[in-house]
Amino acid sequence: MKIIPGSRRRHYLAIVSVFLVAAALIAGMVGCNTHVDPPLSQNLEIQTWYDLDAVRYNMTGNYTLLNDLASSTAGYTELAGPTANEGKGWDPIGSWDLQLNIGDPIFSGTFDGQGYEIRDLFINRPGEGGVGLFGFVGGGVIKDIGVVNADVTSGEFIGSLVGCNNGTVSNSYSAGSVNGTFWGGGLVGFNFEEGTVSNSYSTSNAIGGYGTGGLAGGNWRGTVSNSYATGSVTGYEGAGGLLGANWEGTVSNSYSTGSVTGDINAWGLVGFAPGTVSNSFWDTETSGQSWSPWGGTGKNTTEMQDITTFSGAGWNITTVSGIGERNPSYIWNIVDDVTYPFLSWQS
Repeated sequence: MKIIPGSRRRHYLAIVSVFLVAAALIAGMVGCNTHVDPPLSQNLEIQTWYDLDAVRYNMTGNYTLLNDLASSTAGYTELAGPTANEGKGWDPIGSWDLQLNIGDPIFSGTFDGQGYEIRDLFINRPGEGGVGLFGFVGGGVIKDIGVVNADVTSGEFIGSLVGCNNGTVSNSYSAGSVNGTFWGGGLVGFNFEEGTVSNSYSTSNAIGGYGTGGLAGGNWRGTVSNSYATGSVTGYEGAGGLLGANWEGTVSNSYSTGSVTGDINAWGLVGFAPGTVSNSFWDTETSGQSWSPWGGTGKNTTEMQDITTFSGAGWNITTVSGIGERNPSYIWNIVDDVTYPFLSWQS
């Protein structure tokens, strides 16, 4: 159930205080490590799970994925499958333990997926924080990568691709499920300060306690643009189709369509916390939510599949003739009156 606005204050202040304490811990941990320039000479290629695992031993390198990684790829059983690491699955690159306030090395290099996918990723680390393919990205760049058929379970700051992001995530996507207790998102768990998420999307289903979003669990002073989420979101407090929370963050030209359910502060686009939201929308029919008091404009499904909704909001969008067609001259494409907007780089 939802509580009415007049009785929301106690719950809102409680969750905001937890949010700010966690954010302060993370910001203090990252410190000067957020702007480490990777040596340009370190151009490293990834073809197996063994290669991917080795990234943790050189966190400032430039990495290029040369093919999909899946359950049939060398190293999966030992490193990323359900029996790996005593049933914990993949060990996140740049992981972080909130309970001990101890930071492992932070990824500050470049990871170029070249449009390939990381498939069948399994993580089951409910007592850990900062969990995803990458646990902690500080000043690094993650781009052109998909994480699909992911099964990720953790405690705090959990996302399929990145648990905690103070770097750049672009042209990336996720599909699967994310299950956590605190700040969980389909793609990114916690995006903060100089962290950016752009031209990305998630179809992952997200289940959590506090701060759960279809794309990201929390956005604290970070930036989210030209992105969308379609997965279902279920949380206790602070659940949103796109973001669980947007504390002093910026969101633009983005949307969500997934169903949103929760006990307290469960809303269409953003679960809670005041930030800047512009030219962004959610589907009031598919989400089951008619209101999003922390930003966004609700539209019915017909309106969400009408180009005028988005072109009228200044989106860089054009129509294409069919679902398989793309016009890369624009950020967004849409088959008018047939599909929701999609990113022109999507295959």
